[in-house]
Amino acid sequence: MSSSSTPIESTSKIQVAADIVAEFLEVAFHCILHNRDLYPAGVFERRKKYNVPVHMCLHPDVIQYIAQILESIKLLLDTREVDRVSLVILDHQQNPVERFVFEIGYPSKYTDFSSDILFTELEQSLRAFLLKLNVCDAMLKPLPNDATWVIHIHTNDCAMLRLEEKQILKNFPWIEAEEKQKTMHSPTLVPMKTVSSDIVKMQLFVEESAMKCDPSTS
Repeated sequence: MSSSSTPIESTSKIQVAADIVAEFLEVAFHCILHNRDLYPAGVFERRKKYNVPVHMCLHPDVIQYIAQILESIKLLLDTREVDRVSLVILDHQQNPVERFVFEIGYPSKYTDFSSDILFTELEQSLRAFLLKLNVCDAMLKPLPNDATWVIHIHTNDCAMLRLEEKQILKNFPWIEAEEKQKTMHSPTLVPMKTVSSDIVKMQLFVEESAMKCDPSTS
């Protein structure tokens, strides 16, 4: 007699992987906010993650917003129902001018997480992601002075309904993204980094809008 349920051992490994991805995304979000000058440098504190210097925003509203976002992402990672997470930078008309896209894949089979080699190799890979983010401003054109940002999660309808039910109770409801915020004008793709391991599969790239590159179109 077969069962469609996930074995407890596999579930715990999925949760470990979800924790790793969520922790990395938290640092990555803060790095993007700092390196793309979305907030004044004075509201960031210099720290280290994976032995890489990073900057974390100290503004309470930003900290709370990112924490609530990560709580939601973690719920979907635990059930392997998130395909990509995007930090979208918008101009004053709410048009996307930059999109940092984290594509997330899931290993078909999780190996033994007790091996320290696995985590050492993964840490090196995530370290490379942060090093790329620290120099991303040299690869991208400047943002408009009045830029804002938002997080988009790509998932399925059933997962979205469950997420909405849980988050409404915490006064942090998710809504479907406006079509205007999803549609980018003639984007240029800037590859950043890819990691494929027995724990996490992830790819980071940036989409840069032609509207930002040509002021006459904004």
